[in-house]
This record gives sequence, C-alpha cells and structure tokens, in this order.
Amino acid sequence: MDEIMKKRSLWLLAAAIIAAIGIGFAFMIDKVSISASTVALAEQGWRANFSSALHSDAIEKGYLYLTDADEEPVNVEMTLLENGKTLEIPQISTGNYILHIKKSAIKGKFLKSLSNDQVAFSVQEKITALSTEEELKDYFRQLLELQKNTERYGAFGEGSGMETSESASSDTAGSGEGGSHSSTNNQVEGVDEADLVKTDGSYIYSISESRVIIMDARYPDDLSVGAEIVLEPEMYPQQLFLSDNTLVVMGSEYNLIHGESESEDEMQHISMTSLFFYDISDPASPRLLRKIGTEGNLNGARLTNGILYYVTNVYPNIWMMEEQEDVELRPRTYDSKDGEELSVLPFDRISILPGTMEGSYSIVSAIDLADPQENELSTDGFLGGSEQLYMTKESLYLTAAAYVPLDEQGTDSNLSMDIWIPQIANTEIFKFALDGTTVEFVASSEVKGSLLNQFSMDEYNGYFRIATTEGFAWDEAAPSKNHLFILDGGMEQVGSVEDLAKGERIYSARFMGDKAYMVTFKETDPLFVIDVSAPSAPEVLGELKIPGFSNYLHPLGEDHLIGFGSDTHLLPSKEGEARVVTGGMKISLFDVSDFENPLEKDTEIIGGQGTSSALQYDHKALFTHSERNLYGFPINIYRETKGDFIEFEGQGALIYTITPQGIEQTANLLKEGTGQYEDWNSMIQRIIYIDETIYTIANSEIRSYDLNTFEIKDTIEY
Repeated sequence: MDEIMKKRSLWLLAAAIIAAIGIGFAFMIDKVSISASTVALAEQGWRANFSSALHSDAIEKGYLYLTDADEEPVNVEMTLLENGKTLEIPQISTGNYILHIKKSAIKGKFLKSLSNDQVAFSVQEKITALSTEEELKDYFRQLLELQKNTERYGAFGEGSGMETSESASSDTAGSGEGGSHSSTNNQVEGVDEADLVKTDGSYIYSISESRVIIMDARYPDDLSVGAEIVLEPEMYPQQLFLSDNTLVVMGSEYNLIHGESESEDEMQHISMTSLFFYDISDPASPRLLRKIGTEGNLNGARLTNGILYYVTNVYPNIWMMEEQEDVELRPRTYDSKDGEELSVLPFDRISILPGTMEGSYSIVSAIDLADPQENELSTDGFLGGSEQLYMTKESLYLTAAAYVPLDEQGTDSNLSMDIWIPQIANTEIFKFALDGTTVEFVASSEVKGSLLNQFSMDEYNGYFRIATTEGFAWDEAAPSKNHLFILDGGMEQVGSVEDLAKGERIYSARFMGDKAYMVTFKETDPLFVIDVSAPSAPEVLGELKIPGFSNYLHPLGEDHLIGFGSDTHLLPSKEGEARVVTGGMKISLFDVSDFENPLEKDTEIIGGQGTSSALQYDHKALFTHSERNLYGFPINIYRETKGDFIEFEGQGALIYTITPQGIEQTANLLKEGTGQYEDWNSMIQRIIYIDETIYTIANSEIRSYDLNTFEIKDTIEY
C-alpha cells in the first residue's frame, strides 16, 4: 500500500510540475509582430520590422521568401540588417508581393509564435491616389490585425502619433529685422509662422480667451480697442496670420456628426481645425469672408508667397470596423463656400505614404490668400502620421516616429518585465514639393533616433540635415547617443556624424549655413560645432562643456550664438551619486569664430529654481530689434529660500542688449508678485515693437513703453 501511495504521489507531483510548466509557457510565449507598410516605392525598396530578432541565416535557409500575388517565387535580394529585426529589400520591381515567414526564422522560437506568417504589399513607381473604398479598408484591416495580434503595439500605436538662394538662407531667423515693426521670430527667412500675436504696424491683433482683440496702436500714449472678434462658442482660437488685408484666425472646435440612423447613440463629436478669414481693410470693422475646416488637430502652419499651408493629424476610429459594416474612415472637411454641411475627402485625394503603418492621416491643405473668399482650397490626405513640420519656400517636410516594443534583450534589467516601454527606434521623413497650392509627395527616408523639434531639421543648398537622439539617457545598459544625418534632394543619405555624447540627449540644435550646432545634456552642457560644408563628410570641429543647458539657440551674426535655457548644479546625495538640479534661467553668449575652440563669452543667470520663460519651449516668444541689438522675453521669476522652498518674486519681461562683446540688461518690465504663483491672466505672452514704442501683450492687457527710456506710456485692460 505504501508503495502504491508513493507512486501515486510521484505521478501527482509530476502532473503538477507539468501543469505548472504549461501555465508558465502560456504566460511566457510571446507573439512576434511584424510591422510593414502596404505600399513601397520601387526606387526606395521595402522593409519589414519584427518585434523579435531573426536568425542571421534565416534568408539563405529559406525561412523567409518572397512570392508574387499568385504565390509564384520571386528571386530578389533580401538583407537582414545589423539589429537582426529588420528585413530589407533594397530594390524591387513594381507589382504585388507576399512575404512568407516560417516560425524557424525567429530566434528562441520555442517560446514565441508568429502573429502572421504572411505580409502582402505592393510596389509602385510613385505613390498614387486610392480609387476605391475597398483599398482604404484593406489598409485599415491590416493595421487592425497588427494591433489585435500584439496588444502592446495597439495600446501605444493607436492615437499616438513636423537650391535657390532663398532656400539656401533657411538658417536665418526672420524676426522683423530692419523694419518699422516686429514680425514673428520665424525659423526660415520668408516663411511666416502662425502666432498668438501679429501686427501690421498700426494695429495689434492678439488672441484673448475665445476672442481676438484688435488694438489700435497708432496712438501709443492713448491705446484703445479698435474691434473685438467674438468667435463661435465651440471655437478655441490658437494662432493668427496676417496677409495684406486678410486676418486668418486658426483654432480647434468640435463638430457633431450623426450616424445613418440619426439616433443619439450614433452621434459623435469630431475635432476640427477651423480657419476664419476676415477682411480687415477697415480694422475697426472686420468682416468675415469665409470659414473652412479640416478634421484633426493642428500640426503646424506656414505662409509663404501668399499661400497658406497647414497640416492636421487625424486618427480614425478603425476599431469600429469590428462593430459596423459601413464605417466612414475618410477625414471630413468643411467650406462655407460650399454650404453648411461637412464633406468627406474623396478617395482620389487620399494616398498611402511608403514605409509606414501609422494608421493616421496627415491632411495637407493650401489656399491662395490673394482672394481668400473665392480661391479654391486644396486638400490632400496622406496615410502616415506626422509629428514635426519643417518648411522652406519650395519644400515641406513631415516626420513620424516609428515605435517598436523593447524585447527582453533591450529592456533595462532594473525594470519589471510586466511594464512595456515604447522605444522610438527611427524617424520617418516625408518630403513634399510645393508649387502654389499643389503639394506633391517627392520621397521618403528613415533615420535612427527621434528628433526634438523643428530646429532639429534644416534644408540648405539642396541638402536636408536632421539631428536625432537614439535611445534613453537613463538606460545604462544601452545609453542614448546622438546623430546628425545629411540627405540629398531624393532623400538618400549621403553623410552622417553618429554616436555623439553617449548617455545624453539633444536639448537644442541650430543650423547656420555650412555649420551645425547641437547642445546635449545630462550633467553638463556640451555645445558641438559640426562642419557640414561637405555633405558626404560632416565633421565635429569643436566641443564646449559648461554647466546648464540651452533650450533654444539664436544666431548673432556668423560668429556668435545666443543660448536661452537653464542653469544647473550638482547636489550631493546621501546615496553617494550627485543629482542634477535646475536653477534659474540662463543666457549664454557663445563665440564660435574659432570652430575648434568655441567659447562661452558671457552669461546671465536670472532668478533661482522655478524661474521660467515661454522662450524655453516656444521660440516665437523671443523679441528682437536688430538695429538696437535688443533681445527680450516674458519671464516668471522665483528665488530660492532656506531649505527646499522657492518664493515667487515677480512676472513680466526682461530686455537685454546683446552684442559680440557681451550681455547687458537694458530694461526691467517686471511686476512684483502679489501671490504665491504667477497670474496667468496678466502673464506676458509676446513683446513687439512699432516705431519708437514697445508693447507687451498679455491675455487681459496691453502695455506700451517708450523704446528709448522704457518708461510706461499707457495700459489698457480688456
């Protein structure tokens, strides 16, 4: 009996172990997802990204192979990139293809399964517009399948996603230099950017809550409100443009749409970017000419050669395809010239961008402001997300982050395996040519890492330059690193400088002709000077390490840079490792005349910890008057007290005279603090000048000051 009981116990133990192992495997088995575009260009090839590494000999052993749509084998060169997760077909003829994947291709296949063993795609000579609804739904079905097969991808990917002599000067800031009044601090000369405040030299147009104030500035000693534009209740104004006698008010609003049955259950709100065009030939009586709208959130807007371009991002509700047979997945538009109803974008105005499965639209619209009431609005939808926008007079560049999940080899060992961290592995870049209101896709490319903002990009003499950060600064196992890539007019990479400042990330970048400047930071602020005069062989010439960092770099002639950012210092820790503490705002004057030995010639530290300026995240907050060498910005000042406390000191604006010789404060336009924190309503948003007067514009008031003495002239509250 004892022997029988012993054997039974052993069998039960074995069964328990098998069950436990089985349960363990059930939780440990990982689905390997495949991300690949359904469309590729013949001259650019095609890529598929796997969430797990493949065997290096997977291609030669036939674990990966290509067929045509009839499943006939296709002999084509396939390459597995160094990361082991990216399959590339560098050259391929036009046609329809299927990539077949065997489980044997996956490393550690015993613990992994494929989400899909086939990927279908088409290769075209150039991107073409869709012709049928079925083509669009096929694209979204594939994306939906990808998201369903890997919950991690879907959880993050859905709804997450910027030659001639004129373009050669795209590194020059357009800040109203040499004129009788200010203009916006633009990145590219001749390309105006939308802003909160605009002026024509007689009137000041500014956004205040849900209205636009038109201030009569012809008599700075006696300011008065010329007119007030009250917008629709659902409209939230965000940006303004001025073009001759036309004022453009851009903002976001929600529109109510109905399902086919018109039942309340099928009603939904969609976010629209709306533009209102006003005739301001008589600024005291603005007259609404037209309203247009495009579904989605505003990415960016530019105005050049009288043409207004703007880009919105739309994330369609593709999950509704599982619940309804007839789902409208096209973006909606509105034009008061065509009636009161919303319209959907025609299929022949929608294209799929190559190399992307973002699942979101970039809607590019353009209108000639010579006659905003009658001229046609041109709108095109491109399937492929956009985050950053950069534009010259001839070209528009949009970028989209390519997210991939970190597997067990790429995850910090200190982190729980139950936490999924998205990694921006690459940045996709899409180039469009501009010809009047026609926006045409030219080419795309992909570079390693992510970019900070629009100043990470530049076009000069036909070449496109971009600075990126790869990885995370806190990941000690695989520290971050920074790169600069140069691409030609066809978006082919021709040169690069890689692996700069490991363990740090880019805080600011600026391109000035054939030189590039990059600030990275973790504990100190290295300023890199990079020679990009030879696009195929860019070279780091010099490096300067100083405390603090610059969020924004502004050119001062050819040999100097002004950096606006924050001061920092190291605070000892009981654990032994010092931590970086951000202090007051910092202005740095960099002398880069000797490229190999850049110098911080002068500095100014303002306030203590907690001090901040809109300029640190919005370059359009910078005031400049080049003839007088004046530079100013809004600011909120805090000072440090005993212990870890900070105390609000005041808010307003500061103006400095900055020359190659140094930095000197010229005007203090601060108001002492009356509470613990700054008052948003009276916080200065912009500083401008008209003739001999400076104006500070806040949400609730405008003040005028004498440009010579900085004595206050008048204040008007509204």
